[in-house]
Amino acid sequence: MANIYQLISINELSVTPKYLQLAGSILKGVEQGSLLRGDPLPSINDLSFELDIAKDTVEKAYKHLKQRGIVGSVHGKGYFITAEAPAPAIKVFLLFNKLSQHKRIVYDAFASALGPDALIDFYIYNNDYALFKKLLLEKKEGYTHFVIIPHFQGGGEGTADLLNTLPKNQLVLLDKLAPGVDGVFGAVYERFREDIYQALQEALEPLSKYQTLKIIFPEYTYHPRDILEGFTGFCQDYAFPYQIVTDVTQEVIQEGTAYISLMEDDLVVLLEKVLDAGLPLGEKVGVISYNDTPLKRIILDGITTMSTDFLLMGQEAARLVLSKSTEHTALPFRLTMRKSL
Repeated sequence: MANIYQLISINELSVTPKYLQLAGSILKGVEQGSLLRGDPLPSINDLSFELDIAKDTVEKAYKHLKQRGIVGSVHGKGYFITAEAPAPAIKVFLLFNKLSQHKRIVYDAFASALGPDALIDFYIYNNDYALFKKLLLEKKEGYTHFVIIPHFQGGGEGTADLLNTLPKNQLVLLDKLAPGVDGVFGAVYERFREDIYQALQEALEPLSKYQTLKIIFPEYTYHPRDILEGFTGFCQDYAFPYQIVTDVTQEVIQEGTAYISLMEDDLVVLLEKVLDAGLPLGEKVGVISYNDTPLKRIILDGITTMSTDFLLMGQEAARLVLSKSTEHTALPFRLTMRKSL
C-alpha cells in the first residue's frame, strides 16, 4: 500500500471544503490503484494530527466515502478500503472570478445538477489576473472538466494563451466568451452588448419620460465593455442624451434622469442619494439595476432589473459536463419592470 499521506493534498486556496478535498484524494488513490480493497486507513485521530486538520473534517470525509461505498469500518479495527477502483468520476476544476450572491446561485445549481458523486475543486481569483494565472498553472492533473469564468479587473491579455493550454473537449467557459480561445469547447454565456440593448428597447416607453440616461460604469471594473457599447449604441440609435458615471459618490442627482447601476455597492449609494434629494423614485428619477435578486423585488416597492438567468447558467454548465458536450449556449436576458422606473 502506498503511503497515504503522500496521496493526500489539501489546498488552502480552494473554496472546496477540506473534507471533500480529503475524500477526493483518497478516491483518486483508489482509482489509480495506489489504494486497494482491504487496505487500512489511518484513524481519525492520526489523520487529524498528521494533516493538522480538525477531527470533524476527517470524520466527514470518511462518512462521505462510506456513503459512496468506497470506505468501510469495523468497530475496534478502524477504517479500510472496501471497493475496487470505480469508474472514473466527474472531477471539475471550477474557477470563478468572485463569489457574489449571483455566483452562489450558479454554483449551487451546478453542483446540484452534477449530483453527489461529482468532485468539484472550487477556486476564486477575485478578478485578479495574476491569481487566475497562478491557479491555472498550478492546477493538478486528473480533471475531467475545467469550468471557468474569465472576468478581470485590469489585465487579462494572456487569458486566451492560458486557456488554449487546456484540453478543449474538457473546457467550458461560463458567463463570458474569451476572444482568441481556439478549438472546439463548451460555453454558457451572456451576450452583453446585445442583452442590454434589447432590455433598454423593452423599457423604451417608461424611459421616454426621462431626459437623460446615465450608466454607472467605474473606470476599473471587471464588467465587459460590451455592456457600455450596448448602452451607448441604444442611446445613439434612439436619440437619448446619455452620460457615463465613473464615480457614483460624486454624482449630483437631478430630476429627469434614469440610472443604470451595475454594482450592488453603487446601487446602495445611488438610492441613498435619490432619497436624500427628495425626488420620487420612478417619477422624477428612474433606476434600473443589473442582475436581479429577491431583495430588489421588495426594497422601495421594487427595483427594476435587467438580468440573465443564473440558475439556468449553472444547470446548463452541468448539462455540458454530464453530456461531454462542446456546444455554445447563449443565456436569456430579461427586463423585469418594477416601480423604480
